Order: sequence, then structure tokens, then C-alpha cells
Amino acid sequence: MRVRAFMAGLATITMLTGCGGLEAQSAGPKSSKPDTASVSDARKKLAKLAVKGRAPKTGFDRDEFGPAWSDVDHNGCDTRNDILKRDLENEKFKSGTHDCIVLSGTLKDPYSGKTIEFKRGQSTSTDVQIDHLIPLSDAWQKGAQQWSATKRKEFANDPLNLLAVDGPLNGQKSDSDAATWLPPRKAYRCTYIARQIDVKAKYDVWLTSAEKDAMKTILDDC
Repeated sequence: MRVRAFMAGLATITMLTGCGGLEAQSAGPKSSKPDTASVSDARKKLAKLAVKGRAPKTGFDRDEFGPAWSDVDHNGCDTRNDILKRDLENEKFKSGTHDCIVLSGTLKDPYSGKTIEFKRGQSTSTDVQIDHLIPLSDAWQKGAQQWSATKRKEFANDPLNLLAVDGPLNGQKSDSDAATWLPPRKAYRCTYIARQIDVKAKYDVWLTSAEKDAMKTILDDC
């Protein structure tokens, strides 16, 4: 019941997140282009974001953003399982976990458009990975070094910045920003960029000039 309550709350938060709205939070292939109002909002937010050079990566460590997949909302489930439950369909859960630990499910991958069957296991779990739309190391070089530990932990576990995706594509993206990597599925790029902008605006993560140009180019085609 606690997990169901979390998901209901997440749906409410999603509708209030601004650019991209509920469509931007959805992971499936139906999420293509945000509506005209959302694109306009994304352009306005993009124009207000600070543009600076990339700071050195010195001092970056995953632990600077807190333990991986913490239960920050105290619903009894770690963030990875919360996102799997949000983004997968036909989920099956480990018994005795109050529908928390996802054992299997179907992902309609937003980055490729492929349908991926997820199965929890040592050799299969990585088929579906949780992507930080704004990678942690990228954020570290664009303002996060100056944040409090609490803010970094919130950023690393914020559902707005998280998406279940094809594992190999997530590895390909690594810590790239929009200037160097975009989802191969072009129909999702508008939503991807709009949501990245939402995250940057929420946490005051700055942009490089190349990144801003890349984002503007995508939005101009939406």
C-alpha cells in the first residue's frame, strides 16, 4: 500500500512538473513530442539557464550523490525499483516485498523504441538500466560541486531525472550531455530535451554553449 501511495503521489507531481508534463514522465514510445505550450515553456526555461564553461571533474565520485538508489521518499522501496515500477508494464514482484522488488516486466524503451523484456537476475538485470537524464558527473561539472550533500542526494534520486531505458544505450550515453549524445529514436528527442531542461531549471544546473545550441536546435524542430 505504501508503494501504491507513492505512485499516486508521483502521478500528481508529474502533472505539476512543467515542461513536458505527464508526457515527459512517461517512458513508452507513445511519448514523442511535447505539446506546443510545453515546447514554448522549454524555450523560455532554456533562455534563462546560465551558460558557462565546464568545470574540472576533479573530486567527482558517485558517493558524493549519496548511496546508490536510496529510499529517499521513505516508501519502503529503493529508487531503482520505484522507477522500474513506474516505467515497466506487466510487472511481477518478489513475494513478501509489498510489491516493491520488481522481478520482471516489459519496457517500451523510449530511447530506441524497442520492446525489452526485463528479468531480474545477475546476468539479465542490466538489460534495463535507470538513466540519469542529466548524468551525475556532468552535473558535477556544471554546479553540483557547490551543492550540499542533501541536494546532491535529492538530485540523484529525483524521478524527474530518472528513466528506465535500454541498458546498452545507457552505457553508450555514459556522462554525455545533449551536445554529444541524443536518443537514436528521433521521435523522443523533443521530450528528452524538454525534460533535461526541466531538471536543469529545477536544480540550477548550468549549460555549456554547445549544449545550449544543441538543445535549441532540437526544440526548433519540435
